[in-house]
Amino acid sequence: MKGWVKTVRDHRDFVFVELGDGSCLENLQVVVEADEALREKARSLATGASVAASGAFSPSPAKGQKWELRAKTLELLCPAPEDYPLQKKRHSDEFLRTIAHLRPRTNKYAAVFRVRAALSRAVSDFFAARGFLQVHTPVITASDCEGAGELFRVTTLAPGKDTDPTADFFGRGAYLTVSGQLALEMFACALGDVYTFGPTFRAENSHTARHAAEFWMVEPESAFADASDNMALAEDFLRFLAERALSDCASDLGLFDRFVTPGLITSLEGIAKAGFARVSYTEAVEILKKSGKRFEYPPEWGRDLQTEHERFLTDVHVKGAVIVSDYPKSLKPFYMRVNDDGRTVAAMAVLVPRIGEIIGGSQREERLDTLAARLAETGLSAQDYGWYLDSRRYGSVPHSGFGLGFERLVMLVTGISNIRDVIAYPRTPGAISF
Repeated sequence: MKGWVKTVRDHRDFVFVELGDGSCLENLQVVVEADEALREKARSLATGASVAASGAFSPSPAKGQKWELRAKTLELLCPAPEDYPLQKKRHSDEFLRTIAHLRPRTNKYAAVFRVRAALSRAVSDFFAARGFLQVHTPVITASDCEGAGELFRVTTLAPGKDTDPTADFFGRGAYLTVSGQLALEMFACALGDVYTFGPTFRAENSHTARHAAEFWMVEPESAFADASDNMALAEDFLRFLAERALSDCASDLGLFDRFVTPGLITSLEGIAKAGFARVSYTEAVEILKKSGKRFEYPPEWGRDLQTEHERFLTDVHVKGAVIVSDYPKSLKPFYMRVNDDGRTVAAMAVLVPRIGEIIGGSQREERLDTLAARLAETGLSAQDYGWYLDSRRYGSVPHSGFGLGFERLVMLVTGISNIRDVIAYPRTPGAISF
């Protein structure tokens, strides 16, 4: 057994060394009693040291473990001196963010990243089983998918030198992507059902617990699929992920249910088993207005739904997941399909308890004239998006897609409330570790 020392307990004639190797929540108890020299070596071990122990597995009389290792050899691989920062069993999340390179050694964060890895596998399994092809969309792009302008510029020009984009590496402005969607649509219109799963970036000076400058997105896109198909896929996807977490991460979820968010497992079981409620944006606004609750931001048609509104719909009104559809055109990007009423688009958002929006998507605007008009309305250049308009010129089809914020998914499954605690090395305004 090779791992890191969690605790050492001395009982004179034998020494208990608890080891963890990160593969699961449970540690292994190593019993050292062979001879005094071996016991003395065990007594000298400190929390955080790495060791290799060999011996025989035997049934354990101790409560909570089936097996223990009766050591015959014990080798110190690397010591951990007294300044090892994780001496105590409990540390605040704020403190652990200052040592993000060490926090995976704690039970809580080891569990977070095991769950994250399991969910990543589940994403691939879900789409592979449904015939979706994975496409690796660009991280460096010349377009702003959302049109919000919150972009990180990529440049080889020295600070203070020529800022003319034509003198730069690509001969024009280049940025870190905010979404792979537009590039992915081109492949959906050639290969059918596709998805991408990768990092995205927003230069948004936001300090909330739900926003980071670097985060991961899962983005499927389906040809010959309308808004109804899109909502059905999103619901199936989220329910599948909840089911997989419950089946594959039971031990780690038990930790979160006990110490982070009591009732977490029951909540996930509700998402996995219950159908998602569906309301239009217009209906949602009316529900909020008639609720009798005083909101910090009063709900009005034509305004974005705030987190407090989303959580009221999920936690109070529905007591579960809800899909909101048909948002005002003025709130949404140019690529969303305009509904027949001319004032709303075929957009949808999946809202879940505690988190709010976790999935956002739409049926895409497949009509060339309408799409060109929407580009003009939003002040974007038809020349810059000529490649995108081509897909509407040559064999256009109805198609739909959505984006799932992967960190918000991990927050949902673990019950952790801050995005900084579900990504290995969080990048937020004014904070980058290395």
